[in-house]
Amino acid sequence: QAHPVESGGGLVQPGGSLRLSCAASRSISDTYFSAWYRQAAGKQRELVASITYGGTTNYVDSVKDRFAISIDNTKNTVDLQMSDLKPEDTAVYYCYLQTSPQPADAYWGQGTQVTVSS
Repeated sequence: QAHPVESGGGLVQPGGSLRLSCAASRSISDTYFSAWYRQAAGKQRELVASITYGGTTNYVDSVKDRFAISIDNTKNTVDLQMSDLKPEDTAVYYCYLQTSPQPADAYWGQGTQVTVSS
């Protein structure tokens, strides 16, 4: 099991930056697939960024060139660096860890609120 726990959310002005971290109870570097999702009020949860065991990253078009997902092996976290934040980035951000190719071996964090507002 992975038991992800997110941190780093908060209130930021448009154009600002935030860094989200997801800590797990097992080695992040051995995780098959790690991702950040977000869910804005009244909308469906969407995949924002992902990174595979092999290091391949993917991003939803709306955050490309602004967000970066990475694994910090020293802290055992999956991080999401968010820059040039926009009001439409406001959402609850969730960490997702899948420990094997089996979708059943997936774990969600409780979420952290990110609010972009002046």
